[in-house]
Parts: sequence; structure tokens; C-alpha cells
Amino acid sequence: MLEPKGQYRPLTPEEEARRRKRSVAIALALGAWVLLFFVLTIVKLGPQILSRPL
Repeated sequence: MLEPKGQYRPLTPEEEARRRKRSVAIALALGAWVLLFFVLTIVKLGPQILSRPL
């Protein structure tokens, strides 16, 4: 059944749980992606980056 535009039905507890799990999965994937870029950047800069003069 179609609902009028602008009106939404409340989510069931099962739908809320699925949404929460999906949000956590997306957050973990984004965190892993950021960590991967950070590690690749450090690797590309090389070990001498830590012993450079300030």
C-alpha cells in the first residue's frame, strides 16, 4: 500500500535493529578505509619521515 507523500510509518523493532546493524557495518567499513589510507600514506612516505628535522 502506498503512503501519502511526506508521511512515514514507524519502523518495527526488527527494522530498527537491521538499520542499526547496517549503520555499524558502514561505520566500520569507513573506519577501515580511513585506516588503510593512513597506513598507505605512512608507507609511501617511508621510515625516514620519523627522523626528519623539525
